[in-house]
Amino acid sequence: MENLKHSKHTIGQSAFHIVWRPKYNVSVFSRTEYRDIAESAIKEVAQKWKIEIKILKVMPNHVHCFAEIPTTMTLSFAIQILKGGSAKIFFEKCRIWKNYFHKGHKEAHLWSPGKFYRSVGCVTEDVVENYIKNSNDWDNF
Repeated sequence: MENLKHSKHTIGQSAFHIVWRPKYNVSVFSRTEYRDIAESAIKEVAQKWKIEIKILKVMPNHVHCFAEIPTTMTLSFAIQILKGGSAKIFFEKCRIWKNYFHKGHKEAHLWSPGKFYRSVGCVTEDVVENYIKNSNDWDNF
């Protein structure tokens, strides 16, 4: 039962590969200084909300994040706080980008509303199907 988190009433893993991009697919993070600020902002938000980032790669026009979220948190909420919180921090440190993304809007928006996600685990669909069909053992609870 490697990689499984145990708490009072649960056992499981809630790990995801998440990808998102800046609004308008702009290459905001082409310069190392902006990339470093974005990476630091995402990590700061994750730490505050107890999201464990296993791997984070900020590319010029998108972000790859492999993260494990708390069992009490939904994936959509985790993505919302990672994107929203990091944008707030990024804009505080990079006023030029805040002004750029503010054009024609009441508020500046760094991230596009889209996202990619996939759960990450150590078993395949076939393994899960087989387990469900052939298992009656609930000794772990």
